Amino acid sequence: MPRILVTGGAGYIGSITTHYLLRRGYDVVVIDDLSRGHRENVPAERLHVARLQDTGAVAELLAGVDAVVHFAAFIAVGESTREPEMYFSNNVGGSLSLLEAMARADVRRLVFSSTAAVYGDPVSVPIPETARIAPVSPYGESKAMVERVLGELDRYRGLRGVALRYFNACGAEPEAGLGEAHDPETHLIPLLFRAAVTGEPIQIFGDNYPTSDGTCTRDYIHVGDLAEAHVVALEHLMGGGGSGAFNVGTGKGLTVMEVLRAVEEVTGKRVPYRIAGRREGDPTELVADSSKLRKTLGWEPRRSKIHEITRDAWAYHTSKVKS
Repeated sequence: MPRILVTGGAGYIGSITTHYLLRRGYDVVVIDDLSRGHRENVPAERLHVARLQDTGAVAELLAGVDAVVHFAAFIAVGESTREPEMYFSNNVGGSLSLLEAMARADVRRLVFSSTAAVYGDPVSVPIPETARIAPVSPYGESKAMVERVLGELDRYRGLRGVALRYFNACGAEPEAGLGEAHDPETHLIPLLFRAAVTGEPIQIFGDNYPTSDGTCTRDYIHVGDLAEAHVVALEHLMGGGGSGAFNVGTGKGLTVMEVLRAVEEVTGKRVPYRIAGRREGDPTELVADSSKLRKTLGWEPRRSKIHEITRDAWAYHTSKVKS
């Protein structure tokens, strides 16, 4: 089977995609500096602890590699507005180091972990890939910059890259012991679990958006469906397919309060909350038009109903608490 390098493979989405690739029989090598990832998420014999800027380590790992799946990045919108230099240095600088090493090793296939944040506050929803690229946060801008670089390298270097612009990843693979464990945790569903268990109110950022209940609307996609999208994108490239950008979402939006109610249902607990001001860089509504991915690569979301997402996430959360 082909040999695949996964960057950031000890993180949330990276580790679950690595799990899917290994299950399909791929020979997977993981590089992660463990600044945000977790060693226990990856089989020890697969993990190499290094930064992408460590050119020697990356060059060694690229030997014999057929393609790269690139997750390694900082991902918190709020943090990016406070530390923009750190985001550009890590997300853009790290990607450039990787791409330079790939060019030297003659590795010409890349699946890139992009984001719906490249669209900023969209004019209309659902959002197609042809929508204006206008990020409203340094995080979104860092991903858009890498996408532009990939386009230039496709044109001038023959690099074939698929950028997956995903919406709100959530859920878990509890049987594999993999799920959300960010430090600090910034994602909605784990924070709702924490509030339900501890009784400490969660902050809801803004209740005056033009939505059904005043809270932001997002397209929540099960991390298993997202991992599967990376696998089919990789298979597309391995089969000779060309470059492109694809949205990965369900096409259906839920407000923060609707997700909160779903968490209350799965946990059987009340989730206390308090309303805070709007968070800089948060668009009102982000919902995907993923028809291009469905038509081109045959991908379908199969586990992304909110009750399935919260069920799997809660199973993972309770298993971690017990252990």
